[in-house]
Order: sequence, then C-alpha cells, then structure tokens
Amino acid sequence: MTPRLISDSRVVPAPPGEIFALLADPSRHPEIDGSGTVQQLLSDPGPMQLGSEFKMAMKIFGYPYKMTNTVVEFEENRLIAWRHWGRHRWRYELEPTEGGTLVIETADYSRTRLRQLVMIVHTPKRLKASIAATLDNLVKRYSP
Repeated sequence: MTPRLISDSRVVPAPPGEIFALLADPSRHPEIDGSGTVQQLLSDPGPMQLGSEFKMAMKIFGYPYKMTNTVVEFEENRLIAWRHWGRHRWRYELEPTEGGTLVIETADYSRTRLRQLVMIVHTPKRLKASIAATLDNLVKRYSP
C-alpha cells in the first residue's frame, strides 16, 4: 500500500451479482458510503457501462459540492471503477469466495492532477478509515 493507492477488503455474505448491482447504481451509493461525503445522485446514467457518467451531490467538511464521475473500468459482476475530473479512481473488485464475495475497494490517487491538495484533504489515514467503513456497511447490508 502506498499513500496514493489505499485498499482494504471484506468478505460480504452475498453473491457478486447482488453486490455489483448496488455498486453499479449510483443512486444507492449513499447507503454504503463510509466517508460521509456522498449525498445523492443528481443525474441518472441509465444502465452502467464503460464510459457512463453520473453526477453526485457531495459534502466534505460541511461544504456541499457536485462531482461528475465517469466509469473507467467495467466488468459485469466482477469490477467497476469510476473517476472524476481530478482522475482519482474508486475501484471495487468482486471475487466469489466461501461465505459470499471478497470485495476489494481501492482509492487510486496515482493518476491525480492535484496530488498535494488531495493528500491534504484525503489523507491516507482518512481514506483507509472511509474504505473500512464502506466495506463494513456492505457487510451489514447483506448480513442476515
């Protein structure tokens, strides 16, 4: 793990298709967001695919803003990643495993245009905590 590539994983007690359906529906992202920044979907992209764009209402440190994201990696029921104008990527990899699905979430800041600003706002410690909380929310969402 480098400061520009933060990752964590959990086994989620659900099949990959169910989890992928949630991740590929940005209107549902506030249900699992562990960072507290994702507020609501502002534009409906329709069925997700490579190149789909979706706009979200966000809030950080009490300040609202809007972010347009583009799906940059897409493999049905296996992988989805999106990025915004700053080129940060949020990636979810799904692997079937005993007990459900191994979900690997990665915040990839290796391609960002604003490295210094990103590392001030999204410190590795804060990113790690947000990813852990999101993954914990996924586990809770699918636990009996």
